[in-house]
Amino acid sequence: MKIRKVFSNKLSIVFLAAGLFLAVMVSEALLSGDGRHDRGLNLSQQALAFEKGGETLPDIVERVVPAVVYIQSKTIVKRREVESPMMQDPFFRRFFEDYLKRYNIPKEREQQYLGSGVIVDKDGYILTNNHLVENANEVEVILPDKRTFDARIIGTDPRSDVAVLKIEAKDLSAVVLGNSEALRLGQTVLAIGYPYAVGQTVTRGIVSALGRSLDLVDYENFIQTDAAINPGNSGGALINTDGELVGINTAIYSRSGGSQGIGFAIPIELAKNIMDNLIAHGRVIRGYVGVVPQDVSPEMAEFFGLDEPEGVVISHVAENSPASSAGFEQGDVVVDFDGRRVKDSGEFRRLAASSEPGKEITVRIMRNGKEKKLKVTMGEHPSNVQSGADKQIEDRNPIFLGVALETLLDVHREAMNIPSKIKGVLIRQIDIDTPAAKAGLLMGDVIVEVNKRKIEDINDFRKIVDDSDNSKMLLLIYRNGNYFYTALRE
Repeated sequence: MKIRKVFSNKLSIVFLAAGLFLAVMVSEALLSGDGRHDRGLNLSQQALAFEKGGETLPDIVERVVPAVVYIQSKTIVKRREVESPMMQDPFFRRFFEDYLKRYNIPKEREQQYLGSGVIVDKDGYILTNNHLVENANEVEVILPDKRTFDARIIGTDPRSDVAVLKIEAKDLSAVVLGNSEALRLGQTVLAIGYPYAVGQTVTRGIVSALGRSLDLVDYENFIQTDAAINPGNSGGALINTDGELVGINTAIYSRSGGSQGIGFAIPIELAKNIMDNLIAHGRVIRGYVGVVPQDVSPEMAEFFGLDEPEGVVISHVAENSPASSAGFEQGDVVVDFDGRRVKDSGEFRRLAASSEPGKEITVRIMRNGKEKKLKVTMGEHPSNVQSGADKQIEDRNPIFLGVALETLLDVHREAMNIPSKIKGVLIRQIDIDTPAAKAGLLMGDVIVEVNKRKIEDINDFRKIVDDSDNSKMLLLIYRNGNYFYTALRE
């Protein structure tokens, strides 16, 4: 792109100088008036909107940016084999393999992911996004001062897209954690990260919305902002006017791949809770009630005796659950959970998940138009498994290499329209070019039997796997209302 000269002669320069002088005189006259114009025209005040007790916007940025790091993760991706009847023919298979060798197409390749992270502890703990480091073979952290460290993955939580890393360093610059629950619409925020790998970048915007749900993960309560967030900003910092961390940038809404003024961040309260669990226990411990909540529509409110559509209606109560013991019934409408007003099913799930197992919670419900209070002792969410449980399954039996499994829950049944009578384990993720994928298994399938033995949860599954032949296995699968058998071989 050529830079053109706009003013090419002396007369133009004279006019420019005169114009600038006049603008300065008008501005000074307005700013030195009787104060009537200060709120609307004081440009200094607008430019220093972040000023807190003498600390300016550049001061705040200078204090925070050393805690925002660049993350490079690497994972091995296997080439997908061509699944065709013709591959059974030895001549065709040899021809195909020769073709791959001729054009140097490897069976495995290294894939790199680039993103950001935030140092939250001076001894090297870093908050970032799960999608940046999940299944990574190698994670590297580069500090703003160019120091490079190999990072250890302390734990990941796909359900919230939060991950915690650790680097071996001391006395690092760490960000101060803020209070995302105190955020208000229109409040000024900064997004700091490494978009497009061009280097650390700071953008400014406002809080555009709160409590957004995008159906990206199970537990969502996103902060929406118009501060420019682009690919590479994932895992970076969203800070408030005090320079405190209020969110972890995680997603953008874009048709072009670039910033469209709609970015999303995980609230720091949610991220901190996940981080504390991963550091202390190596897994996330979530509370469990044992109900399926459903949003109350305006059309439904009258039928449940409500003056307005509020709370969540219980469409199912699990047997032998904390909810059934507490006396919950199908059709109850939960309007308050432990002193917090419940707006929708997403908020109900978050409140329940963040509650400590064993704690007694007071729940206010509406039943047949009358208010009632129930006491429920929280259980532990049955899908809670040790971090790296999928790897444990692979270690138990190589047939399940690349398969992520979890107990089928009511929330899955509701989302996937699976009848309540179906029990087993859900295939949450399945890698291509694995024995399970070659046998025709798909993400969303439910394993209900292993070697002709019924299973109800992930623990049943592991026990049978431990007792079985490592080279072959027969599974009964439920998929879209139908059952079928499939045999797996190593």
